Amino acid sequence: MADPAVDFATLPLSPPVLANLRQLGYLQMTPIQAASLPVALAGNDLIAQAKTGSGKTAAFALALLARLEARRFAVQSLVLCPTRELADQVTAEIRRLARAEENVKVVTLCGGVALRGQLSSLAHGAHVVVGTPGRILDHLERGSLNLDALNTLVLDEADRMLDMGFLDDIAAVARQCPKERQTLLFSATYPEGIARLAAQFMKNPQQIAVQAQHEEGQIRQRWYEVTEEDRLHAVGLLLTHFRPQSTLAFCNTKQQCRDLVQVLQAQGFSALALFGELEQRERDQVLVQFANRSCSVLVATDVAARGLDIAQLEAVINVEVTPDPEVHIHRIGRTGRAGAEGLALSLASLDEMGRVGRIEQLQGRASEWHPLAELAAAGHEEGPLVPPMATLQIAGGRKEKIRAGDVLGALTGEAGFTREQVGKININEFSTYVAVDRRIAREAAHRLSTGRVKGKSVKVRLLADVA
Repeated sequence: MADPAVDFATLPLSPPVLANLRQLGYLQMTPIQAASLPVALAGNDLIAQAKTGSGKTAAFALALLARLEARRFAVQSLVLCPTRELADQVTAEIRRLARAEENVKVVTLCGGVALRGQLSSLAHGAHVVVGTPGRILDHLERGSLNLDALNTLVLDEADRMLDMGFLDDIAAVARQCPKERQTLLFSATYPEGIARLAAQFMKNPQQIAVQAQHEEGQIRQRWYEVTEEDRLHAVGLLLTHFRPQSTLAFCNTKQQCRDLVQVLQAQGFSALALFGELEQRERDQVLVQFANRSCSVLVATDVAARGLDIAQLEAVINVEVTPDPEVHIHRIGRTGRAGAEGLALSLASLDEMGRVGRIEQLQGRASEWHPLAELAAAGHEEGPLVPPMATLQIAGGRKEKIRAGDVLGALTGEAGFTREQVGKININEFSTYVAVDRRIAREAAHRLSTGRVKGKSVKVRLLADVA
């Protein structure tokens, strides 16, 4: 029997909102939604502790939409996020949840994107703004963003924003919000900076914490002892043995990321790196290829991976042990989502055993150790680990009004491929990325570039090498 206490119908939400939730497949509240929504819908300030992937976006989105007057064309809610990727995900989720209302306009304001488009979006008016602190501040200083009508301020992944040095920017933004407003703060961990933030900007916030640990058995954790010389080579052994289709490998430094990608590529793996210095265009390309299964391994630092939410991530590899045990929990929590089983593989040298001890303390259990030797012989007979898809980049995106249906139509129509051979389609401002079955990648690139998309001929290139 379903638990009535976690049914969305118990909340003071309108019938159209409840109908939309049912249509979207939101049948029961997650623990963070059940704990925070009654508080937030009652208009109270809130500090909620919950990990990424726990359903927190819907928790604050439903609260801010409940207070929104769609007929009042002014910014009534502001959501601050640490990264552009997270801001894009939050925007998409708010739009889905806002379908029950007439014409709720949500605008994303992040760095790394031309200001011109953002200025014209704001000039046309918006109800909800989602963005990164620096760029929001930029618009406030220019006078292109007005917060006089604001009734809800949301700080999403507040701990990550503090880690990234956004405290002063957040403070400057909060000072420009009306005093009479609701503030909702969501954070995976609770460092002391959060208490300082709350004391500055919140009114008697209610505090809610949903268990940060992962369900027993949902994530299989294994540890392997390595020497420094063996560490990078050991990653290849793990991949060959377990053969996950999609792996996020964490390193503590940018240099280690670069070194590992070189080693993996030399061993024949499809691996890409994600670290702070990448230009936004390169970052987009890396993320698209990983999310659409054209790349098997994404090697990242903690800062670069913030705000990433990759569906169906089969494995996380901790190439080095993080000094912060909370970060370890955060890292491995990216796999084993939505009831799927995940694999968390960690490499540790003797020098890192103190860090391992702190992780064991936090998790309340001993680590499960395995010898590297048991990996050496397995997996080779199956051949190299190859991603199932490859990515085609089409010159032209939203600016040219290209839609996913246009690309799919071109591939399954004139080009003659089946729907099953086409994967995710991502459309950015100036580029479109489409995943296709790896075996048809070269042929698909050729047929698209000699055919037409939306009645026009287009430039197409195949990203990365396909054997």
